[in-house]
Amino acid sequence: MKQAAGLLLAVLAPVAGMAHADERTLMPAVYEAGHFYVTPTLPDGRTLRLLVDTGGPGGGNGLFPLYRHAADAHQLAVSPCGHGDEAMNVAGAGVFGGDARIPLVAGTPCGAAAFVLDKGILVDGEDGILGAGYLPRFTWTLDYPAKKMWREPVHWKATESSTNHRADLGLQRNGAGHVAGLVRIDMRVDGQVIPMLLDTGATARPTPAGAKASGTPTVRGVGVTSYVITSTLDRWHAAHPEWRIVTDGDNLLGHGTRLIEVPQVNVAGWTVGPVWFTERPDSAFRALDDYVDRPLQGAMGGNVFGHFVLTLDYAHAAAWFRCASGCQPTTGR
Repeated sequence: MKQAAGLLLAVLAPVAGMAHADERTLMPAVYEAGHFYVTPTLPDGRTLRLLVDTGGPGGGNGLFPLYRHAADAHQLAVSPCGHGDEAMNVAGAGVFGGDARIPLVAGTPCGAAAFVLDKGILVDGEDGILGAGYLPRFTWTLDYPAKKMWREPVHWKATESSTNHRADLGLQRNGAGHVAGLVRIDMRVDGQVIPMLLDTGATARPTPAGAKASGTPTVRGVGVTSYVITSTLDRWHAAHPEWRIVTDGDNLLGHGTRLIEVPQVNVAGWTVGPVWFTERPDSAFRALDDYVDRPLQGAMGGNVFGHFVLTLDYAHAAAWFRCASGCQPTTGR
């Protein structure tokens, strides 16, 4: 389908002025029980809540999903866009309210910032998701202890040290060289390497039993977790019947799901624990096989990342974990 370029140029033209690419920039964001939300202020004075979700939807085109309810409520301009064989509705740079701290991706379809989703599964009433289509174009630091989110300068470089460890990331790239899928990170449990989705949006809605056992902090009943597929959970339980299980521990999916407590998890040369994992069916992660470089057994989420200052250096396929609390160097690193 051909692009209706003439109609879209005025609607989707980027706003003038962006924070300098070589400056570290504090993002307008709030932190709620392990989730970060970027909160651009719109001309009407209200704010959007955009969930920062590395495991969220998006391809390699630089766009992020914006929910229709938000576009309608804030009267954001939405226009049709043809991109290759795809047709979608998109919104322009106005979704960021002209806030120069929030970077725009250059060269997106029709010059848009977001594609509009009529339906979606909401975590907690969010308006959209900064996910796998948008986040990989930049370098980000999620400072969990300080509850702050930073965009790092273009030429940012990390230095490995006794307190700052690198983890290699598994990435897929499209023909243009952009990250086009989801991000794999490996952890080690009980001496075995477990490939996981790096998932800052992994969400918990603990039941009373789950909350009592895990102590998961929540806001409006929502917190963060890590996921594990049923077959891996069953294997862990068979090998370690002493690891605690809560049969009806989480109801995010509308029915009770199991939790399992793993005493220690190794990631990036650090050991943390105990870590609670929420069960997900194997099929949920097999559905992601085309978007990752290796089949996943679950997702690593904010209940692990909360021990760290985490920098996502997509350009160099690395995540940097700077220990803040509750982490020890892994023996034998």
